[in-house]
Amino acid sequence: MSDSAFVNGGREVSSLPLSAQMPGMASAADWVTLLKPRVMSLVVFTGLIGMLVAPGSLHPVLGAIAILCIAVATGASGAINMWYDRDIDAVMRRTKNRPIPAGRIEPGEALGYGIVLAVGSVLVMWLATNVVAAAVLAFAIFFYSVIYTMWLKRSTPQNIVIGGAAGAFPPVIGWAAVTGTIDLMPVMMFAIVFFWTPPHFWSLSLWAQMDYERAGVPMLPVVAGARKTRQHIMAYTVLLSVIAVLPWALGDTGRVYGLSAVVLSIGFLVQSWRVLRDKQDEAGLSLTKDAPARAAFKYSLIYLAVLFLALAVDRFV
Repeated sequence: MSDSAFVNGGREVSSLPLSAQMPGMASAADWVTLLKPRVMSLVVFTGLIGMLVAPGSLHPVLGAIAILCIAVATGASGAINMWYDRDIDAVMRRTKNRPIPAGRIEPGEALGYGIVLAVGSVLVMWLATNVVAAAVLAFAIFFYSVIYTMWLKRSTPQNIVIGGAAGAFPPVIGWAAVTGTIDLMPVMMFAIVFFWTPPHFWSLSLWAQMDYERAGVPMLPVVAGARKTRQHIMAYTVLLSVIAVLPWALGDTGRVYGLSAVVLSIGFLVQSWRVLRDKQDEAGLSLTKDAPARAAFKYSLIYLAVLFLALAVDRFV
């Protein structure tokens, strides 16, 4: 097998043409791309909210360092993920031009990059804050890089359900950085992100089903079909809506958050209901750009961002 091909399920999968695989052609943007900055932005935001709503205070400089550590750790996990998933990235339309399958960065370089950033972020978090925050950060890196990427993603259609825990740790880390403890409130924030992840990613997987099928990734639409996936999206959105109002129902937040949670959850339920009722994929048609699944995916991003922002506003109001 040539250096410009990867193995996926026993098959040899070629990456992009050799002209795109010349070593030493990586740009600064390619190294940033390895960090998955889009994913990083939402993770850093939820981590910051966890820090802001925590009781007590943290020196602004130490707080900035803690947020930077969360960002670097998230990027490190993304780099390790891209290193391991380089074979399936090469055959998926939306990922085939990533730096590793496109040949602009060597796999070994990406792995080393990710490991160095991971170790550095944990050590700095420990020195700047406390051992609890550093330990949760280290476990989050391990969970995403090993449990999700190397085990769950290719072995079960429940990969997103269990793997969703990886993206749910940042608010817990932010809270622990301030308090040195893990209490009920960060656990509820964890639960919100955890139950938000399945409807968020399953909406995307309906849109990108053919990509996952070509790559041999057992996402729910590939294994169970579109109808079952839409049903799961609806069910998890109902669960999420209940969990989202718990901080208010238990008296840990005020009306600002409570009203926001109710309104936002009703909107998410409406979006998921539209996904449930949409059957164009069962008719053998490709999802159009205005498909309910695509709209639900976009709304889910707004949902989580505004919901967590409401937590912070409620805390200071």
